[in-house]
Parts: sequence; C-alpha cells; structure tokens
Amino acid sequence: MEREKIWFYQTKIGEIGIGEKDGAIVRVTFGKEMGGMPTDFDMEETPLLRLAAVEIAEYLEGNRRMFDLPLAPEGTEFQKKVWRALLEIPYGTTVTYGQIAAAVGNPKGARAVGRANHDNPIAIFIPCHRVVGADGRLTGYAGGLEIKKALLETERCGLEKNDGCLVQ
Repeated sequence: MEREKIWFYQTKIGEIGIGEKDGAIVRVTFGKEMGGMPTDFDMEETPLLRLAAVEIAEYLEGNRRMFDLPLAPEGTEFQKKVWRALLEIPYGTTVTYGQIAAAVGNPKGARAVGRANHDNPIAIFIPCHRVVGADGRLTGYAGGLEIKKALLETERCGLEKNDGCLVQ
C-alpha cells in the first residue's frame, strides 16, 4: 500500500487540499490549518489530483454537476453507508439528517448521521454540504458555514444558469 499523496489548490472558496491513495481520492481538506490532515503523507501532485482539482474548479464555476473520480473514503460500515446515501442526493437539492437516517435504515439515527457527515473525509465530492437541519437551517461544515452556504449557492445558480449569481 502506498503512502497518501496530497496537493493544495487555490479555488473560489479558498485553499483546499486533495489526497490520493492507491489510485483513489481519500481526502479533501479546507486549507492547511483546518485539520483533517494525516500524519504521514507525501506532498506530491499526481495526475489524479490534478484531475480532481479541475473537476472542483468546473463545479465551482457551475459547469459540473457530477464528479467522475474514484473515491475511497475510510470509515466504519455505517459511515460508508451514510456517505453512499449522500452521493444519491441530487445536485441543487438539500435533505435533512433525518431523511438520510431513514434512507440508511435507521430512522431515529439523525445524530449518528450527523456524526458520519462530520467525519466525511471527502467533502464536496461526497456532498455532505447538501444536508441541513430538520428546520432547513444550515448546520456545521468542515470548511465552515460560509463555505457550505457558497457550495449550496453555487448549485442553486448552476441549476438556474444565471451567471450573475455564481460564487465570486
């Protein structure tokens, strides 16, 4: 098994780090100081990391709705089940933690879903930003609520094809 490779990119929402291991995306971090960094990795840009950065840039421009990358998040079976459910949330749509809990067969597990969302190592690609509180309010996000709001606004604008409202 090879060591994880991470590279940082400047985007419309700030600096993000993308990690790859064994030919799949395993990590997205928001800046170098936000946490979520492994203790053992190589600072190396790979073709897959470049492709991932291009896809994120296209997404942030409102020109991409789905990502076409191999993803390999590390977590428990429950977390992976939640993350697979997150991948089913349509672009431009939000759902509640309770809805995801019901979708994974644990209708009373909204808090457990919230924890799995919090532990999602591949934010943006696994769209945990599309999950909101039961009352529709934005709740925590690894990159901060401003980034979550920006991602949701990007998707809203992408659906409307209104160039005047894209994230600047």
